Amino acid sequence: MNDGNKSARPAFGGGVLADYSAQHFKYRFKDGVACITLDRPDRKNPLTFASYAELRDLFRAMALATDVKAVVLTGAGDNFCSGGDVHEIIGPLTALDMPGLLAFTRMTGDLVKAMRACPQPIIAAIDGICAGAGAILAMASDVRLGTARSKTAFLFTRVGLAGCDMGACAILPRIIGQGRAAELLFTGRSMAGDEAERWGFLNRLCAPEALLAGAMELAAELASGPTFAHGMTKKMLHQEWNMGLDEAIEAEAQAQAICMATNDFDRAYQAFVAKQKPVFKGD
Repeated sequence: MNDGNKSARPAFGGGVLADYSAQHFKYRFKDGVACITLDRPDRKNPLTFASYAELRDLFRAMALATDVKAVVLTGAGDNFCSGGDVHEIIGPLTALDMPGLLAFTRMTGDLVKAMRACPQPIIAAIDGICAGAGAILAMASDVRLGTARSKTAFLFTRVGLAGCDMGACAILPRIIGQGRAAELLFTGRSMAGDEAERWGFLNRLCAPEALLAGAMELAAELASGPTFAHGMTKKMLHQEWNMGLDEAIEAEAQAQAICMATNDFDRAYQAFVAKQKPVFKGD
């Protein structure tokens, strides 16, 4: 195969996260897939101020990570995430002044921004409790696999807060529809796994013992694909929320032309001619 002069192009601003050492959750990396595991199973894997911030910073770093091709986000034990820790977050928040509260809510929103801005597909593997901020992490992921026993709840109203948390009023209706999102955000009720799949929140249901393996298998499949193009797909899915049809078609024309200039596009053609399966490298 001949990549011409394309192979000589330097990569600017690249970084690696294969050896990243997490402080507030488990992190492992293999064959282009990063697996993030919220790891406080005795408390159903709640978030703290520190874990929020570390997740935000890690997903920001993903934007420049040349080795990470896909991400799996899951929880230890039989639960995904119970949301903000009652004692380590909820309690302290009641004592903060308005500037302090706004700093916190902006920081949590920045986590969602970082998840949506990183080019890697994020696959959430959801079992058991997926509540509050945990439901937001699932919502902010690109693909969600779950179990029949999973229970997803945007329960902010249950603690006297609005349902408009961390982008929920913008993102959730786009996943399951305005009326269904409104019901969940007003009532804070739990959405069972079969209902979540039926409504389109979960892409598919897995047996609990097969959930993580299924998520890792899908991540590996995506990681072996044209990852530059996957990043472009994710970017356009996000950017086209605010575009009219004509503007979106033009933006996609430009995006696809960029992808046609990649080595992966040439590799796919050369493999087709040779009647072989293409081996993509993400450039």
